[in-house]
Amino acid sequence: MEGIDRTGAWYTFRMTSYTTIAGRAFAEIEEKKSRFIAGLAHVETEDEALAFLDEVRAANRMARHNVYAYVLREGGAGASGRVRYSDDGEPQKTAGLPTLETLQHAGLTDVIAVVTRYFGGTLLGTGGLVRAYTQATQAAIEAAELVVVSRCVDIEVRLAYAKYDQFTRMAADCGAKVLDTAFDDEVTLRLRMLDGTQDPLLLKLTELERGQERVDVSEPVDAPF
Repeated sequence: MEGIDRTGAWYTFRMTSYTTIAGRAFAEIEEKKSRFIAGLAHVETEDEALAFLDEVRAANRMARHNVYAYVLREGGAGASGRVRYSDDGEPQKTAGLPTLETLQHAGLTDVIAVVTRYFGGTLLGTGGLVRAYTQATQAAIEAAELVVVSRCVDIEVRLAYAKYDQFTRMAADCGAKVLDTAFDDEVTLRLRMLDGTQDPLLLKLTELERGQERVDVSEPVDAPF
């Protein structure tokens, strides 16, 4: 860990696959008349994270606090990433850190959480604040669509109708997922596989087509799988 303080924290880490969310998700809880509105967004850069934070702040100008935390990969899977949080005026480690820890406990990255608090007139104490920010973030996570992203390759195959059923069975046996199928005078399939697992399927395709296969394999990309 490089550093951690009242306004933020960051460190580096490595991963080959990760879990994130699709789009955005929101949830709200109430604690002693204080409203805690948690928003999550899928982001891939610090600029995107800060833009979502600015958007939430603009929509909640009357709120007392807009606490945030985000976890980012920068440069793709296996590269260093950044983790940062802010208590935004709440007592130290009662808001931003619990929000961050809830994201980390869920195993999420490429995500920002912003928890907006409208004060209800009653002080919650440090324990009450930690519970409220944790529960609000957890509620938003439960409302989100989680997505596992891995290093993948996309494969496009064109073949005769007579070989379609046999090939799709082979693809399933090799762990490929069919993304799209187009039917015209022949069949065109677009598949996705984890990078490094494609060679057995490509060999089977060569045997099926007797060396006349029509196939295109993409460069590895980070994609849902």
